[in-house]
Amino acid sequence: MTTQHKSNNEVKNEEFEQISAEEQQAILEKYDIESNVRNISGIMKHVIFFGLLAFSLFQLYTAIFGQFPAQIQRTIHLGFGLTLIFLLFPARKKAAKHKIAWFDYILAILSIVVGSYWTMNYTELINSNGTITQMDFIVGSIAVVLVLEAARRAVGLPITIIAICFLIYAYFGPYFPAFMAHRGQDFESIVNLMYFTTDGIFGTPISVSATFIFVFLLFGAFLVKTGVGQYFNDLAVALAGKLIGGPAKVAVFSSALQGMISGSSVANVVTSGSYTIPMMKKLGYRKEFAGAVEAAASTGGQLMPPIMGAAAFLMVEFIGRGITYWDIAKAAAIPALLYFTGIWIMTHFEAKRVGLRGLRDDQMPNRREVFKKIYLLLPIIAIIVLMLTGTPVMHAALYGILISIGVAMFDKETRLKPMDIIDALVEGARTALGVVAATACAGIIVGVVVKTGLGLSLANSLVELAGGSIILTLIFVMIASLILGMGAPTTANYVITSTIAAPAIVALLAPNTPQELVPVVVLLSAHFFVFYFGIIADITPPVALAAFAASGISGGDPIKTGVNSAKLAIAAFIIPYMIVFSPALLMIDTTVPQILWVVFTAVTGMVAIGAGVIGYWYRKMLWFERIISIAAGLLLIYPEKFSDWAGLAIFIVMFVIQYVTQHKGDSDDNQNGKTSAIA
Repeated sequence: MTTQHKSNNEVKNEEFEQISAEEQQAILEKYDIESNVRNISGIMKHVIFFGLLAFSLFQLYTAIFGQFPAQIQRTIHLGFGLTLIFLLFPARKKAAKHKIAWFDYILAILSIVVGSYWTMNYTELINSNGTITQMDFIVGSIAVVLVLEAARRAVGLPITIIAICFLIYAYFGPYFPAFMAHRGQDFESIVNLMYFTTDGIFGTPISVSATFIFVFLLFGAFLVKTGVGQYFNDLAVALAGKLIGGPAKVAVFSSALQGMISGSSVANVVTSGSYTIPMMKKLGYRKEFAGAVEAAASTGGQLMPPIMGAAAFLMVEFIGRGITYWDIAKAAAIPALLYFTGIWIMTHFEAKRVGLRGLRDDQMPNRREVFKKIYLLLPIIAIIVLMLTGTPVMHAALYGILISIGVAMFDKETRLKPMDIIDALVEGARTALGVVAATACAGIIVGVVVKTGLGLSLANSLVELAGGSIILTLIFVMIASLILGMGAPTTANYVITSTIAAPAIVALLAPNTPQELVPVVVLLSAHFFVFYFGIIADITPPVALAAFAASGISGGDPIKTGVNSAKLAIAAFIIPYMIVFSPALLMIDTTVPQILWVVFTAVTGMVAIGAGVIGYWYRKMLWFERIISIAAGLLLIYPEKFSDWAGLAIFIVMFVIQYVTQHKGDSDDNQNGKTSAIA
């Protein structure tokens, strides 16, 4: 078959040298610890397979027919998770992947004991009035150790170290500085708190994991099985491929869509980036910039409703006060739009700066064929509509699964066979293992914070350190959130940052106000602030896992890729401050004209900042023009009428100057022999 008769996909894959599935897996295992699993054969392969299937079936059964009492539901959920983690995840990264170590069988058996103990002794434990026997203490102690080890294997060392530090703090409370000191807890009290109450391991984080998160992860697995992930890429190319710098805009668009169904920045990078990064490199983008675009866009997928890396479900529970899932998704919409708008603008100016064009006609997919499959988006649209009309979140996810199976039947290429459905159930459970470990370990942290009052102590200390200044307090909270979010998955870093850092913002914006009387808009502002900075830790050096994964595909320098991705995601460093100073972005207690004005000034400000950071608008900008442009953008973003109008006036002047003098810039570039592409 000659080249001209090949399909669009074949031509694209040949020309852009899409990396192989084996290379994708290698990158995932290097940078995404949740992908570093054993490849077992023989009888244990079938044991693990049916264990994962049973996990999904248990979760579906309780989602459809109602949950068991909290302690039983959560311990069975934890038992499944721990058992499968010790069978699937090796103790060391370089350990043999083809066999299970003898001690992991022991840990798996202990996990079954831990997961069934509450079920077997439910009546006695409920009637114990908070006292525990020696056997209870032993089982509870084993549970704490197993959770820490499972989190180390499936999530990473950072969250495990933080949890251990909190356990040490719980025990040695009297020996800490005065502002952190407490009376301390003995071993029995700590074990009791962690395993025999719903404030520790079985607290809010794992409660959400055992209900909402798992079902939505199953929904995501079914979407992937129907080919929606690949369709996102095709749709992005069809819509944005021919624009200036088309491949970069494809990466932004497809990653925003991928974020709706994925819970991992690194997984987003590898899934979308294996196609978009080679395409960007081929058309002239520097390795580091190509990787940075994908890393910044993929990380932003965690900020995109409706899924938001599963943190939305946790936010509902943590904030309480009658907040619904739809309230969170609605509040996240405009900030997410601004984030991706910022990246889109900067990739546009970079493409203009180096003279890059869009894809040629022969590199584009058949748009007619792409749009014929638009029905593949129906499950996502259906979930949004269902939640908008008040359908419970669990039921919306279940309906979404059924609709995804239904739409797959429209085309024989996507039609799901019975084995495909079983595989989706297994893959959904496998995806959930990291979340189980993360939320159980995060429960240890939350339990200590609640028991000792550490959150309020740290909040007051941060506010005092900042001298009551809101800007300084926010900067301190930003730094804390970036540090706490390094190397932690979305669910875990949100739990940590919202527990430790968010109370400082609440204490400042609503001083001396009981939690139940704090305005909802204040709580949302605080939680979104720490959520954003916890997420963008994935692209902020020195521990920028998403950027490092992108560099593994692009072949660029990891640190330079991280720096470029942080620069491209500059919107993410600004938006949280905008949320605090201008809560209208969250669409709560505001009017439509206010929302429209805030969005207009914010987008206009991002255009000015993007041009200033890249150094190009209609022509190459002089150094002082870049400074003026960035200043105009900041004035537009700051939510005050005077600053808005001042920034808009400067913006218009800069726009006119750039537009009128653009041809002079072009002639200067031609005289200097500037090329239209970069090496």
